[in-house]
Amino acid sequence: MNNALSVFDTSNYDNRNVYAYNAVIAGFIANESPKPAYEFYMEMRTNGVMPDKFTFPCVIKACSDLSKALEVKRIHGLLFKFRLELNMYIGSALVHSYLRFQLMEEAQEVFEELPVRDVVLWNAMINGYAQIGQFEKVQEVFGRMVQEETVPNRFTVTGICSVFARTGDLDNGRAIHGVVMKQGYDSGVAVLNALIDMYGKCKRVGAALEIFEVMVDKDIFSWNSIICVHEQYGDHNGTLRLFVRMLRAGVQPDLVTMTTILPACAHLAALKVGREVHGYMITNGLGMDFSDKKVGDGYINNAVMDMYAKCGSLRDARLIFDKMSYKDEASWNIMIMGYGMHGFGKEALDMFYSMSEEEMKPGDVTFVGVLSACSHGGLLRQGRELLVQMQPKYGVTPTIEHYTCVIDMLGRAGKLEEAYELVFTMPIEANPVVWRAFLAACQLHGYTALAEVAAQKIFELEPAHCGSYVLMSNVYGTVGRYQEVSEMRYTMTQQNVQKAPGCSWIELNNGVHTFVTHDRTHREDYSIYAELNSLTACVQEDRYVPDIMHGT
Repeated sequence: MNNALSVFDTSNYDNRNVYAYNAVIAGFIANESPKPAYEFYMEMRTNGVMPDKFTFPCVIKACSDLSKALEVKRIHGLLFKFRLELNMYIGSALVHSYLRFQLMEEAQEVFEELPVRDVVLWNAMINGYAQIGQFEKVQEVFGRMVQEETVPNRFTVTGICSVFARTGDLDNGRAIHGVVMKQGYDSGVAVLNALIDMYGKCKRVGAALEIFEVMVDKDIFSWNSIICVHEQYGDHNGTLRLFVRMLRAGVQPDLVTMTTILPACAHLAALKVGREVHGYMITNGLGMDFSDKKVGDGYINNAVMDMYAKCGSLRDARLIFDKMSYKDEASWNIMIMGYGMHGFGKEALDMFYSMSEEEMKPGDVTFVGVLSACSHGGLLRQGRELLVQMQPKYGVTPTIEHYTCVIDMLGRAGKLEEAYELVFTMPIEANPVVWRAFLAACQLHGYTALAEVAAQKIFELEPAHCGSYVLMSNVYGTVGRYQEVSEMRYTMTQQNVQKAPGCSWIELNNGVHTFVTHDRTHREDYSIYAELNSLTACVQEDRYVPDIMHGT
């Protein structure tokens, strides 16, 4: 580039023709220097040198990089003077430029006028509409592309797959999968990654995993895609198993992997794995710069803090919180909820008041956390005050979630009449969640009459939910009304209401082990049930009667 400029500078103005200018401008574009490229174009025009079909694509690219949308429109008008408006290369540059500025009408107009449209141009239109969320137009353009017998390439597939993933369009996703197989694109890693993501977003985890398993070459994006699919589906055990496989395959995790694995550890309370992930992040410098105020680093720090809080390691969570120079609302919420869920109501309240002192405005989620903390900590006075102050002092209108927390708080404290009054006086109509919270409190304190009222409301609003039947059955069982217990369970059978089996898990040295009722899938199930039978025998010898609520 320097040599070309030297020759250009030493030449006299008479020798600076369009070919010389084109060479210099193209050189600057190749070196990603749009500003001097544009300046040479302006000098070219000032010196009376007329641009040609090789000049305009480079200049349009330079204007796009410099965000000169008005200049692109001027060049577009100039093309008609030179009769170059139908040139494919110039037209393609115009379409890409207009799409970059999200000027879809102008891009579509140029696209329609071009006599020849290659697959690159079709891909540009597909991705342009996808970026602004006009998914119907994406499918329309793709349909026309197929009708005009333009063969899609790998970039077409990845672009259209991303659209079907975002819209959850499984039928068209399967159709594009068929195109992939027909055209032989199933050897491309990027295409298969896009298919994994598409099937995952369409909640077809099995199909996504099937594609992943047959892949010969798996890159970091392949692993991240399948791990994300399992975590989004709620298969936290599967997420961790894939993470272990990834490490054994010698693939180094990145920040995306970490932000997916940490929530899985949090859901499973897998503290040991979470600590190892955190240690890996520190060792490799993945987003743990506490002095940086970048939002991205704040997000990953929040994820680590949330993992520790949900795993019960509040000391570690607080250490991270105190080190963070950038704390957003989510950072405060994580600590408030962490303290609350583990019974540290006073600490949750202190955190809430500190948040207010730092002039960080609390939101809906904040109040759910602090009211829930008051409920679990038995802080009635503070909970009542916060509910009253939400709108006038903090500008947050109470929602059904906030009233549910307060009703649960009053119910846990045995204030059933006050809770019952709040259900009917609150400005929002009670939903099944509210009534279930009230019913659970009635069951806890043996208020059979109020429990029957709550149960009747729930059966009217949500007859298929198993939790209400189980709670009411437990209410009757507590007071010895076993005839009603039998009737309740018969009603469940008649209504085909299925109770989801209970699930337990434990973290040992070699991972997280999950168990459900009558589970025989564990490789050491014989030893587990032998020990369980031994414990049951000991319980029976001491004449212990199991709680009916647990179905034992």
